[in-house]
Amino acid sequence: MISKPLALSLFAIALVGMVAVVQWRASSREASVEAQYPPSGQFVEVGGTKIHLKISGQGPDIVLIHGASGSLRDFTFDLVGRLDDNYRVIAVDRPGLGWSERPPGFGGVFNTAAESPALQAQLLQAATDAVGVQNPIVLGHSFGGAIALAWALERPEETAGLVLVAAASNPWEGKLGWLYRVNSRMFGSAVVIPLITAFTPHDYIENTVSDIFAPQTPPEGYIQHFGTDMTLRRKTLRANAQQVNSLKPYVREMSKRYPNLSLPVESVHGTADDSVPIQTHAEPILRQIPGAQLDRLEGVGHMPHHTNTDAVLAAIDRIAARAGLR
Repeated sequence: MISKPLALSLFAIALVGMVAVVQWRASSREASVEAQYPPSGQFVEVGGTKIHLKISGQGPDIVLIHGASGSLRDFTFDLVGRLDDNYRVIAVDRPGLGWSERPPGFGGVFNTAAESPALQAQLLQAATDAVGVQNPIVLGHSFGGAIALAWALERPEETAGLVLVAAASNPWEGKLGWLYRVNSRMFGSAVVIPLITAFTPHDYIENTVSDIFAPQTPPEGYIQHFGTDMTLRRKTLRANAQQVNSLKPYVREMSKRYPNLSLPVESVHGTADDSVPIQTHAEPILRQIPGAQLDRLEGVGHMPHHTNTDAVLAAIDRIAARAGLR
């Protein structure tokens, strides 16, 4: 018969072994996907924080800000190539996502603090300042829309205009999914996230991407180009969960200041977007920002910059014209 102290010791050894296996598998998976999808642009250091961005083309500056769980690769699949004949395009990785770092005081297993939209905008502004960006059009998709709005609130006189694509802009009813709530806390950060990184099947991630595109489907080659497994890295999962889970109170306060914006704003939003519903986000913007325009895409989901790219390009050109850039 095994004594109680021996049983506890064996249990502790087994637990340590399981933790080691999970962390080893997570590290191996991260190393593999990072080797497959290395940085495609350049790094700019802002106060000790490295921000990854990619520049192409010539013309008026346009900054592209991706959404939750995203990276600048979301834009380099197609949109950048359709813009850089007429614009200088600066696609950025938001802090903690893609290849950008989180600023001091954020990140780590037991640190659940999240960067506000204003702080993210300030970091991206400093990084784009360093590469000579002036009076840019700023396009934000989904969560990136909140950052684009924060950008304009930070620099209303130095922003040519905003293009909000399926943008999160206003507080919503109810709570986020349970996984966001769990992973933004210490237990999820320390226990759940390593398990997700280590064992989530690639097919599951592909299915999740397809759900985000619904009722449309991802274009051929998108999933391979985007590198969906990059979103499963532990540091990316932590940053994303913490930022998304903290967003609602920030946009609630930001929305009170939207009426002060006088720059041109174009919104492109699908009526079938279940991730960021048009009636909660894009429609209120029409009342909140003087002169804001909405291109309502009937039956379109959350990814119009891929499924209805011409509509997004037209909105960008309208902003350029309204701002006197073209």
